Parts: sequence; C-alpha cells; structure tokens
Amino acid sequence: MKLVLMSCCAPCSAGAIKQLSDGEISGVDDFIVLFFNPNIFPVTEYNKRLSEQIKYCEKLGVKYAIGEYDHTAWLNHVKGLENEPERGARCSKCFQFRFEFAKKWAQENGYDAVASVFGVSRHKDQSQVDCAGKTALGAQYAPIKWNENLRQKIGHELDFYRQNYCGCEFSIRKV
Repeated sequence: MKLVLMSCCAPCSAGAIKQLSDGEISGVDDFIVLFFNPNIFPVTEYNKRLSEQIKYCEKLGVKYAIGEYDHTAWLNHVKGLENEPERGARCSKCFQFRFEFAKKWAQENGYDAVASVFGVSRHKDQSQVDCAGKTALGAQYAPIKWNENLRQKIGHELDFYRQNYCGCEFSIRKV
C-alpha cells in the first residue's frame, strides 16, 4: 500500500511517522506526510506547526507535501457551525474537508490509502475522526492504531513546539 499520512502537527505525528519510517506498519510499502490544515488560525500558528513538521520529516528523511493554506475556504465549509463545541459537528465537517482534499491529492499522486493522526490529539475523539474518514474516503481510509508511548517519547526528546488548542479560532482554549 502507498499511504498518505495526514498530519496536524509534529507532536501528534511523530510516533506514526517514526513507525512508518522504521517499517513497523505492515502492508505499507511507501508513504508521504501530507500537511493540509487550513483550519489552523492564526497564520502564525499555522507556520509554527508547519515548520516543526518539516523539520521532523527532514530529520528522518521522510517525504512530505504541503497543501494550500486557504483559511477562507475552510471557514466557508464550516459556516454555521462556529458555536459548536470542541468534538462537535464543526470538527466532523473539518475532518471531512481535509480528508476530501487528501483523497484527491492521493489519487492525483499515485497513493492508494489515507490515514491520519487527527485522533491522536487530546483535543480530539478518534471515533469521530474514523467516522469522518470513512465517510469522505470509503475504502481508501486506513484506520491505523499508532503507538501513543512512542509519540510522547519522541515529542519530549525533540522538544517540539506544543500548542494548547486544536487549531481553529473557534476552539482556542485559555491556558
């Protein structure tokens, strides 16, 4: 399988990228990390997360791709759901939007499956991510179980920039 791994940030994706890079996920012959996060706000936050993601991929010699940052398109997609709570309907729409982009990107670039680390975040619900993935991708969705301990270990060793909210302006939490 040629896999597209969708990443929201380096701390959440580190363990998955390491497992894939080390060949620990059976059935995956090739993979690329896709950073497509038009939901992240403000753009300075987006740039911090993108920079950390690139730095980690380059450290491991892992391929990566960056989708266009079109925050306005994302806002239009979740319009009317601004007051939804974290893990509510807005999050499902957000995941679907990003999975639909990944599906198209995968097809255009010769990849046949898509997985994500969106559910790794303590701010998210893995079952909600899986549901959105299956809805947007169908059989192309690869719900892979990542090693949580490895994610935490790598994140602390490399001292990644860590954010205290999911990414969108509607979910910013006070620290």
